[in-house]
Amino acid sequence: MDTIVVGAGVAGLTAARLLHAAGQRVVVLEARDRVGGRVWTDRTAGFAVDRGASWIHGLTGNPLTGIVAELGMATHEFTVGSFQAGGRPIADLDESRRPFDAAATRGWHADVATADGLLQKVVADSGPGESYAAVTERALAATGWAPERADRLRVFYRHRTEEQCGAEIGQVAAHGLDEDAIEGDEVIFPDGYDALPQALAQGLDVRLGTTVTAIARSAAGVRVETADGAFEAAQVIVTVPLGVLKAGAIAFEPALPASVAGPIDRLGMGVFNKVFLRFPERFWEDGVYAIRQHGRAGVPWHSWYDVSAVSGEPMLLTFAGGAWGREIEQLTDEQVAASALAPLREAYGPAVPEPVGHWITRWAADPFALGSYSYVPVGSCLEDHDALAGPVDGVLHFAGEATSGDEPATVHGALMSGHRAAERVLGAAVPLAGLTRGVRAEG
Repeated sequence: MDTIVVGAGVAGLTAARLLHAAGQRVVVLEARDRVGGRVWTDRTAGFAVDRGASWIHGLTGNPLTGIVAELGMATHEFTVGSFQAGGRPIADLDESRRPFDAAATRGWHADVATADGLLQKVVADSGPGESYAAVTERALAATGWAPERADRLRVFYRHRTEEQCGAEIGQVAAHGLDEDAIEGDEVIFPDGYDALPQALAQGLDVRLGTTVTAIARSAAGVRVETADGAFEAAQVIVTVPLGVLKAGAIAFEPALPASVAGPIDRLGMGVFNKVFLRFPERFWEDGVYAIRQHGRAGVPWHSWYDVSAVSGEPMLLTFAGGAWGREIEQLTDEQVAASALAPLREAYGPAVPEPVGHWITRWAADPFALGSYSYVPVGSCLEDHDALAGPVDGVLHFAGEATSGDEPATVHGALMSGHRAAERVLGAAVPLAGLTRGVRAEG
């Protein structure tokens, strides 16, 4: 065997596909009973519900844009997935749960633009060890705004880090959102995001239900231990989520050097869970992309996204990130759904019917993820993402969104990391063009 790839998510399948196309003998070992990893589409209700990744965050200059088009995957424009203040129509609610009028909406957008401009300058001047909470406080102080006006922005920034990082604002490094730039529209997938990993897996030797427990390396190559036996190869690419690495679920012999072990220890694994609520009829405004509750009334539930285009039926999606994301994992589905519904009933009154269905994720409890995606906590830095990729001793490589310094916590970051790992194994540049040549998305 030339190369073993551990993990059949987008990073692992991209690497394996490129290596296979280059003539290598490759096997992919996947602990789950499906491909895709944190790209997971549930079709039990008769339509697609993406429990994992949902969006392409920014179509401009994104390698996924061409790949998705080549596969013929249906997309639906949905440009508020990166927790923007506007971008598209949002039904904003004030602290008393009353709708913003046009003037209030314009004022809110202007306030976010002003505060973001100040925040960029404060972040640029921040010192090591500072948190995103600290820099946002300095930026808000510089506005000179009245307490309630500033507090609305304070809560907005809190929720931004919960959604972008799956962590609390005081946990995230001041520079932790530096890479959070979206170019172009965002899209979601009415037929499900998992068509991408399913297409990438076509023609590959993927062993499902095969959990890797240990990896030994030497001058002769690598030996990968699983419950079903050992595999040997010249090189190995490990693409398991950062949460699995942090938990020590895979033993490395010899131990990983500080150049890789340090980033694993310093980087954080955020928790970001989804709550889908399906209704018998629509009760919210036509033409809005989201309902957003502002201020302290938006703690813990603050944004409900209209994803009816996916199911063809009235459906809202809300999120629980950071500490709240971990907390809801201890509740029953019914308790979570009722909790997420309560603020909507306060705002819309008796017009809100009982949901006829719900889907709730628990990524922190998932043993093959142990979290949702990586982030840069206080004490870490953006460079730790790329350092995590290795290689180690020329035979051990890492890939996955956590190893992408430019685009962590994204599917396209995972894809690009798999591309980089394949090039390092081959010792040569390999074009992404043609990655999915000859295959089509299955729906």
